[in-house]
Amino acid sequence: MKKYKLKNHFKGLKKGTHFYLIAESEFIGIKEYILRTKDLAVRISINESELNRHFTLMHSYASKED
Repeated sequence: MKKYKLKNHFKGLKKGTHFYLIAESEFIGIKEYILRTKDLAVRISINESELNRHFTLMHSYASKED
């Protein structure tokens, strides 16, 4: 699972807030991403440009037991 960190204040959320990428979809060339905060309390839906502008990829989680 990919983990992102907020670069600056965005839609009432504080800089440094950690998010998990829950889902990504594409329809007619427009990508949409669903992110949830680390505590799963907040869910946001953003497009690709907002993701690139406001979020930094921290690291990806992969199952090491496989």
